[in-house]
Amino acid sequence: MAIELVRDYFTKFGIEQRIQEYEASSATVGLAAEALNVEPARIAKTLSFKKGDDCILVVAAGDTKIDNPKFKSTFGVKAKMLSPDEVLEQVGHAVGGVCPFGIPENVKVYLDDSLKRFETVFPACGSSNSAIEMTCDELYKYARSQEWVDVCKGWE
Repeated sequence: MAIELVRDYFTKFGIEQRIQEYEASSATVGLAAEALNVEPARIAKTLSFKKGDDCILVVAAGDTKIDNPKFKSTFGVKAKMLSPDEVLEQVGHAVGGVCPFGIPENVKVYLDDSLKRFETVFPACGSSNSAIEMTCDELYKYARSQEWVDVCKGWE
């Protein structure tokens, strides 16, 4: 299971015990917010996009939407999300548990500025009923993020 990949990845840093698992599904922003008892905006959703033959991940606050002109300006391509099958194949996590941890080295991760307004956020951990609470600095480090980007709207 993908959560085991994440758990193994976090073991290298000694933080695997911080993974939280729930009986209830956390597969959507709304369900995750309910399971974690936090506002939906603090759910760090991971979105998977095509960039040529590659895949990139954008981690953004739960209350945002991709701003297509900003995305194209930043990445040089139109925002085209991967299909659920492509996500599983290229990222290693199924939709509902996609996260920037325990992923192939060639998958680039970017964090959206919408996350910076929170002290801590909650990304998934590879399953549809898991999460971990992290500061933005921790998320940047453990996600092996390339850089902070501004590609979302609806949160300003």
